[in-house]
Order: sequence, then structure tokens, then C-alpha cells
Amino acid sequence: MVSKYMAEAIATFFLVFIGAGTAIAFPNGILEIALATGLALMVGVYATAHISGGHVNPAVTAGMWVTKRISSREAFIYIISQLIGAVSAGIFLLYVYPAQPANLGATDLAADISLGAGTLVETVLTFLLVFVVFALTADRRAPRSVYGAAIGLTVTASILMAGPLTGAALNPARAFGPAVAAWYWNNHVVYWIGPIIGGIVAGLVYSRFFLKNVRRKR
Repeated sequence: MVSKYMAEAIATFFLVFIGAGTAIAFPNGILEIALATGLALMVGVYATAHISGGHVNPAVTAGMWVTKRISSREAFIYIISQLIGAVSAGIFLLYVYPAQPANLGATDLAADISLGAGTLVETVLTFLLVFVVFALTADRRAPRSVYGAAIGLTVTASILMAGPLTGAALNPARAFGPAVAAWYWNNHVVYWIGPIIGGIVAGLVYSRFFLKNVRRKR
């Protein structure tokens, strides 16, 4: 079990260090941020899926938990491991950038986006992300060779669309790590409420309507 938790921590560290680090290096470079974050997630998922399932996101873990694919205890430790990895990445970025440019890549809402609108964007995009995760990892009919690329590209597309609006975290850990290191909490609740709701609803929808008559792979 320890290897699972370590895998989640390391993969989340990789995602946050690369994603937030690129946001610091290219504060206005949505394309660069989208590509770097999507590629980092893709590699993290491919590297850890055979060990931990490659969640790399508390919203994914929440979706797996609510559909009983992971126990409550394991889900809790998964999320703690993901947050440890994310905070560690934020601390490393703080060491590299002590002046905290761009708030160390912490996510925030655009000036003209309300709290409700931002939460809706994060909810919808995380729903789509976790739907893809379920389609490719929980459904035995799916092709196994493409799941990491498809998940990473979903995040890339989401950042291209919503990066200028919310930062498109789609992942509480991605928001939490830089927020802790930079102590920047503006609108932070958006990045927990939206993704967790989106992840839970996606898991329930896929399980209820797409896996209903498909025997779960064991």
C-alpha cells in the first residue's frame, strides 16, 4: 500500500511542479501552460497507473470512492498523499523563485468572473476530465494504450478554454500546493467545491449509465 501512496505523491508533485512552474515562466502563455500541464499529467498517469491507478487528483479519487472502487480509508490516504506531493512542489518552486512571481503559479479567477461562474467552469471541466478517466480506466471495453494521452489532452484542452477564466486547475491539489507555498488563497474554495462535485457526479453518471451492464474488470 505504501507504494501506491508514494506513487500518488510523486505523480502529483510532477504535475504541480511542471504545471505551476510553467505558469511562472510563461505567465501569459496559455499554450505553453496547457501543453506542459497536459504532458506532465500524461506522463504521471502512464508512470503510476499500474501502481496506484494514476489518480493524481483528489477529484478523481472522490469519483472512485463514491462508486466504491476504493475504500474510504484508502481514498483519504490517497488525497493526503496527493496534497503532500502538491505542497512539496510548491515549496520547491518557492525555493527556486523566492520573490514569488505570479504567486508561484497559484490559480485565481479572472477579474470579470464571479465565484459562482468560476465554480461552474471548474465543475463542468472536471466532470469531463473524470468522465474520460472512468471511460478509459474503469471500463474494460476501452483501449488501454491511449488512456494517459487522452487524460492529458483533456487537461490541455480545458486549460486552452478556461485558463484565462479560472486557471483551469480541475484538481484541488494543483490549486492547493502553490497556494500554500505562496500563501495565496484568493477564491481558493472554487478549486475544491467545483472539482470535487464534478468528479463525484462524473463517477456516478458513468457507473450508472455506461457500466450498468458491463461486469467490472477484476
